[in-house]
Amino acid sequence: MKLTVLGCAGSIPGPDSPASGYLLESGDTRIALDLGNGTLGAMQRFIDPFDLDALFFSHLHPDHCADFGALTVYRRYRPQPPYDARARRLPVFGPDNAPDRLAALYAPTAAELAETDLSDVFDFRPVGTEPVTVGPFTIRAVEVAHLCPTWGFRVEAEGRVLAYTGDTGPCGQLDELASGAHVLLAEASWEHHEDAPMNVHLSGRQAAEVAKTAAAERLLITHLVPWTDHGAIHTEASATFDGPTQLVQAGATYEV
Repeated sequence: MKLTVLGCAGSIPGPDSPASGYLLESGDTRIALDLGNGTLGAMQRFIDPFDLDALFFSHLHPDHCADFGALTVYRRYRPQPPYDARARRLPVFGPDNAPDRLAALYAPTAAELAETDLSDVFDFRPVGTEPVTVGPFTIRAVEVAHLCPTWGFRVEAEGRVLAYTGDTGPCGQLDELASGAHVLLAEASWEHHEDAPMNVHLSGRQAAEVAKTAAAERLLITHLVPWTDHGAIHTEASATFDGPTQLVQAGATYEV
């Protein structure tokens, strides 16, 4: 299983990275986890977005879903597409309100929103507790603690497991999500401080504590907010987790 980081900036795009978006490949199957600001452009460096087999949204903050509007334009209006996007709709897994929320992202006026239905080229499906199979991938969602309905995803393929936290504060569900994972792709948006607001983000130390408790093999840190000290986040994570710990980079590829 191959992970390509389309973007790893948190909250907003950064000077060196789009916002959150991750491409996973196994054999001829490709899925994406989140599609934040700037990630559709980055995706085109690696695959044709028409080659996506499914898209999963951890939640609907703009830094995780903003490029869905661009993907809609691409699937509706690209000249000479490789297939009819209306006959082969892209499965999109997200919160129950995803169709309305993403239509509002796409439509520029109230009048157009009243008539906008993106289901012509997308097959919207709610995130649920039952595992989903896409080719060789099995994807299981685990609800985590954030400011809106949010899920982490545990992705299995080729006998390997990647656990992606999405955005989350510390919560017991993360241990279930990351248990025994070969790679934990964890957000760490700030340095550790005891008065951090609840149910928002992890610090580098907290992400590492999840990796340690869950006995993950490797920790990849993402959602790096542009105004934070990324080196300090890495230092505190490395001091807590004994396994390999790395800050991801936009455009980099990792074997899971």
